[in-house]
Amino acid sequence: MVLYNIGIHLYTAAIKLASLWNGKARSWRTGRRDIFSRMKERIGADGSDRPLIWIHAASLGEFEQGRPVIEAIRSAHPRYRILLTFFSPSGYEIRRDYPGADYIFYLPADTPRNVRRFLDIARPSTAVFIKYEFWLNYLSELRRRGIRTFIVSAIFRRNSIFFRPYGGVFRRALGTFERLFVQNEESRALLAGIGIDRVTVAGDTRFDRVAAIAAAARCIECIERFCGEAPCFIAGSTWGPDEEILLPLVNAHRDWKFIIAPHEMEEQRIGRIEREAAGGAVRYTRLRADSDPASAQVLIIDTIGILSSAYRYARAAYIGGGFGAGIHNTLEAATFGLPIAFGPNYSRFKEACELIACDAARSVASAPELEAWFSALAGDRTLLDKRGRAAADYVTAHRGATDAILGVLFGPEQ
Repeated sequence: MVLYNIGIHLYTAAIKLASLWNGKARSWRTGRRDIFSRMKERIGADGSDRPLIWIHAASLGEFEQGRPVIEAIRSAHPRYRILLTFFSPSGYEIRRDYPGADYIFYLPADTPRNVRRFLDIARPSTAVFIKYEFWLNYLSELRRRGIRTFIVSAIFRRNSIFFRPYGGVFRRALGTFERLFVQNEESRALLAGIGIDRVTVAGDTRFDRVAAIAAAARCIECIERFCGEAPCFIAGSTWGPDEEILLPLVNAHRDWKFIIAPHEMEEQRIGRIEREAAGGAVRYTRLRADSDPASAQVLIIDTIGILSSAYRYARAAYIGGGFGAGIHNTLEAATFGLPIAFGPNYSRFKEACELIACDAARSVASAPELEAWFSALAGDRTLLDKRGRAAADYVTAHRGATDAILGVLFGPEQ
């Protein structure tokens, strides 16, 4: 633990130095400034005697995995207050006003003194970590205080530190958890190999999340007008290399409508789509109530917050990111029953591999491969429907993790 604590202090010092020129590091540091006084003002001074559940997410992706649990607690067990913490600015800055939690803060750095101050103020009855984040001082103090502690939607891999000869301190930290909810059988088996048997294979809460998104998907009138009676193809969270292979597809299928939602709103890339789409392109933010988007073949989603609802208008989808670090969220498209294509860098994503295995998805590495996949679907409605049903059935079959988790957290009611 001595080396670990030295590492935490060195990391904090490095963030402080980097904050001089790096915006993300600056947010990390300034967001934690006076955090304990702000926590006291919000949590300690509200006078409530309702029990508090602390839920921690590293960043935005982990938050989305934990969100079904948070919202289920809020709905089924309203007597509990919810404290949500983030480690990364990419989670906190986007979800700092999330209405599903009573209090939202950055997680103070994992030093023994910070941990004691944090828990003294929050006084949680239960702590829930989402997927990752094994902060040794927090876990040690939670265990010492006898606070019920869980991890949900976790994945363990053979090369993780827990299974290394030098990972003893991290293995012991796993003993803090009353129960570990893991996504797959491989994780359960790995934990069993080091003597951790308080494990439930509950699956991934994201399946519950995307099903809820689909059920609540809103009508977007201008997209309805854009599509009209034509079939629609949607490309979500695209990057430059994705658009490189998408544009030939667009121009080869003028009888289809295309919705393209870039992952980042870069003017240069959006301008290229507008210039090179032979059937014309229109930006979502430039549509007016009296405009006629149906005259364009491509609708560019140049805003955030509507992609998950836009999937409902499509018959097939492409998910971006597969020519870079990895593909984005395939489940949001799959839950609407869409056959899916994505780039070649998908092997680290369990759901992508499984969607391919059940014939609901295909990986493509070039424009000709994308064209061949799409042409087969566009020319065969039976095949299109079959692969779409496989995608929807895959999501349905993997739902239920949230109920399994709440059954342990609150059954019998704590």
